[in-house]
Amino acid sequence: MLYESLKNNNNLFLIAGPCVVENEQMALDIAGEVKGICDRYDLKYIFKASYRKANRSRLDSFTGIGDIIALEIIGKVRDQFSIPVTTDIHSIEEANLAAEYVDVLQIPAFLCRQTDILVAAAKTGKIINIKKGQFLSPQSMIFAIDKVRQSGNKKVMVTDRGTMFGYGELIVDFRGIPQMQKFDVPVIMDCTHSLQKPNTTSGVTGGDPEMIETIAKAAVAVGADGLFIETHPDPSIAKSDGANMLKLDKLEDLIRKLVRIKDVLD
Repeated sequence: MLYESLKNNNNLFLIAGPCVVENEQMALDIAGEVKGICDRYDLKYIFKASYRKANRSRLDSFTGIGDIIALEIIGKVRDQFSIPVTTDIHSIEEANLAAEYVDVLQIPAFLCRQTDILVAAAKTGKIINIKKGQFLSPQSMIFAIDKVRQSGNKKVMVTDRGTMFGYGELIVDFRGIPQMQKFDVPVIMDCTHSLQKPNTTSGVTGGDPEMIETIAKAAVAVGADGLFIETHPDPSIAKSDGANMLKLDKLEDLIRKLVRIKDVLD
């Protein structure tokens, strides 16, 4: 039911939340604020937060508050606001664990070719959102999609998060959105991770949040089905990916502009 409503939706849908669960109150506050915005603009909303960050540049980087504690918080968000929720997984074992708490399992870009993870995720029966690897062409994502489908799960979405350009930049080729839509899946634009600046000398990923609006507008203009935006009340103190997150109080103005663009196109 949820998947069909996303796939056949004439309006945008939004996947949004903090990069990682930092504490319960923050997760609930963000979810409540974003849900209110989506309700006002008639957008379907999926709350996103990682319960653990497995891909960190440095050993001393924050990874989480504990797997079960964080997953229970994500589950509480779902129950309290009656909204679907998603989180990312990093191994076969995590698929069944996370599936107990979420509606959508997200496959990180770096892991989008890992057959065993895709198969394990598919077998949970949850919606599977595969992030396009920074090293892959849009056309090559059909093979990741097919691994899920051939494992008995037709509920697949794809998220573009940019493509590596040299060592320290990502670029977005917006041709990829209609190209991947040909695979009969909803295609989402990650408007925040596509602005990361990885491989910095400090070992902390940088970003360019001033360009979030530009990426989002372009994605809507070329027909993206959904948008992925990480947001935080104060990105300067966020424990993960603060350099490329949208400040929460700027989200509604952005959504208002994006809905106007979508209305013009329709």
